[in-house]
Amino acid sequence: MTLSRQGGFRPIGQILAHDVLPALQGARRLPLRVSCLGSSSPSDADAPRGHCLALGEVTCPERAMRLAALVVSKDDYPGAVAFPGFYPRFAVIEDRAHGLVLAGAIRADVILWQPPVASDAEARRIVAEASRLRGEAFAADGRGDGKTARTLRDRASLLEARLVDPVWREEAAALLRLPQAA
Repeated sequence: MTLSRQGGFRPIGQILAHDVLPALQGARRLPLRVSCLGSSSPSDADAPRGHCLALGEVTCPERAMRLAALVVSKDDYPGAVAFPGFYPRFAVIEDRAHGLVLAGAIRADVILWQPPVASDAEARRIVAEASRLRGEAFAADGRGDGKTARTLRDRASLLEARLVDPVWREEAAALLRLPQAA
């Protein structure tokens, strides 16, 4: 006599591998840190000494996105008093291990969250393209073309914002599909 597995039961090994272990791994990487990267002025966006302002810590990506959106929409950055003329460029959510959960460019008090890469191969392509753009920016700086260099660096930074840690890729992609995340 053979047992049929057509019912709604799954083997315990499958439950552990697909449900329990990933949840435990994610819990070890909490809390999530929300921060804002920026510079002292829009014209200083390429300065080597950018500023990172901590916005807070939360326990889930949804709350992290809401916290970042609230701070950006109110244009009220904690700690910005120490940096007169603070110009925000990116909102960043990282886990305890400094793995990127989600990042987005700040434009007109709105965060344009960048979609995470879907695979390691796509991540390698992004790294190569961002490196190429940064090389072109370096060459433009050498020619004295600061405006082109700044544009190229901004494009590279936007690409790099997609380099979400593999642990968070699926969840980040799902969050961006939700209507309130748009």
